[in-house]
Amino acid sequence: MTSVDDAQIAQFDSRSIPVVAIDAFGDQPDRIPTVGSNNWSGAFSATKHLIDLGHTRIGMISGPIRYLNSRARVDGYRSALESCGLDIDRSLIRYGDFFFTGGALHARDLLTRDNRPTAIFAGSDLQAIGVYRTAQELGIRIPDDLSVVGYDGVQLTEWLSPPLTTIDQSLNLMGETATDMLLTLAEGGTVRVPHLDLSTELIVRGSTAPPPAP
Repeated sequence: MTSVDDAQIAQFDSRSIPVVAIDAFGDQPDRIPTVGSNNWSGAFSATKHLIDLGHTRIGMISGPIRYLNSRARVDGYRSALESCGLDIDRSLIRYGDFFFTGGALHARDLLTRDNRPTAIFAGSDLQAIGVYRTAQELGIRIPDDLSVVGYDGVQLTEWLSPPLTTIDQSLNLMGETATDMLLTLAEGGTVRVPHLDLSTELIVRGSTAPPPAP
């Protein structure tokens, strides 16, 4: 994730260096091109997948609340619940840090409460790994006792046990698209679509299953 502040922009401008922000997490100046993913749609797909499996109590661990992409992922989560007629329990929503520690910390809070969630949607793959760690420490089996979905499509998640169901936000394509934009700007051209959100894809693996029988 990237963000470019006014001081950095001034430095780049003084050296005539073109800038493109990838997966920007905050408000960026309109003249700075950005490439990201459709955070709302990805979160909607992740949550809907869990609902379709039969989960009704789904925890959400997003990133910092000040980040636009964090809030968009929470909005997608809420919209999926509402579209299926499920109540939104605000106590199941957490704002983490997008890293291992945030996932582990908030998972412990969610999984040690009464009537714990049967599934957790982590707003990043790294936070999902933190959820795995906490679940293991608490003796909670994935996916038998708890389903987990991540977000990013980081390659190492294929090697988790079980492999992580995740939202692939096409990080490689983001890089390629940003590079094309940079080359266009460096040659004096204009980027046709300055703010581009790429589509996401749900990758279903072994970390999600129907909830355990009551």
